[in-house]
Amino acid sequence: MSERTMTYAAAELRRFCRFVFERLGVNREDASVAADVLIRADLEGTDSHGISRLPIYAKRMKEGRIHANPAIAMKKTGESVLLVDGDNGLGPIVSVHACRQGMSIAKETGAAAVAVRGSNHFGAASYYCQMACDQGLAAMVFTNSPPGIPPWGGARAFFGTNPIAFGFPTGTEAPVMIDMSTSVVARGKIILAAKQGQPIPKGWAINARGEETEDPEEALAGAVLPVGGAKGCALSLAVEVLTGVLSGAAFGPHVQNLYNEDGGQANVGHFFLLLDVEKFMPLERFTHLMSVLLQEMKAVPRMPGVKEILFPGERRAKERAERVSKGIRLPPEVEKELAALGKELKVTFPKKLLLSRDQL
Repeated sequence: MSERTMTYAAAELRRFCRFVFERLGVNREDASVAADVLIRADLEGTDSHGISRLPIYAKRMKEGRIHANPAIAMKKTGESVLLVDGDNGLGPIVSVHACRQGMSIAKETGAAAVAVRGSNHFGAASYYCQMACDQGLAAMVFTNSPPGIPPWGGARAFFGTNPIAFGFPTGTEAPVMIDMSTSVVARGKIILAAKQGQPIPKGWAINARGEETEDPEEALAGAVLPVGGAKGCALSLAVEVLTGVLSGAAFGPHVQNLYNEDGGQANVGHFFLLLDVEKFMPLERFTHLMSVLLQEMKAVPRMPGVKEILFPGERRAKERAERVSKGIRLPPEVEKELAALGKELKVTFPKKLLLSRDQL
């Protein structure tokens, strides 16, 4: 397979995404939100959750498996508790609406717990942490997903890869951002490897027979391994309870897979915990202490060959700055899918920004 990649301006890809969503019936404001969630992931180097997801989102919307304009219902069931029914809307749209309302509650009470049901894949969890940090809030974000991880000792997927994310403001453009799946690797990376026809590393997954595999197709038919062994399974269970059971969404093997042709509504669940830093101490004091903490951490003597100690979120911010300047590189398979989608919906796919390095 050719490793040729083309580079595109982020703003043009964002505009393309927005127009595609609008063509599919999404209102302009929500289309902008969904496009921003996808492109932000690409900008930060999380390509498995970026624009490569647009074709499957579009396909399921055309089929009616995802609602273009959901009637999102929000019910405040306690002073700091919000229950959200996403009416099977796009995950990014449901989640941004839920987070906005949750942040408003947190600003009043100091904390907000937001449980969401009736949603879909919501992109990168870090996006919602960033939303909170931009408003001086700290955040914990969880979501369940279709079966991807076996219970410890099992040979069949049961739990989702169930990401856990934390965001803490630092007073700079690089908040502390921890976004990790409870699996060794996000399932989206295996999906992307399958699209590109590339093998996956050993230790990522098992096939349907419970054997380790480097074949992404076999891995998708099997299961992704948990991070940290039994501890990863325990964390995945905890996320399943918060996002699936507590919210009233689907859980475990009942969460439908967006990529299965014969699936129904996904009924993905999310859980957001939002904390207003100002209710604990002045924000300036908090960010000062964060700065001290991070500087001291980065000053720890380094292992041989390590040039710099980075805090979680620092690489993400550097990657975003570079890609904003130099563009987003798309693999040929993703580029082909997007161009075909644009042609089908009569949305012009952007022109490449730069020649790839192997063409120079």
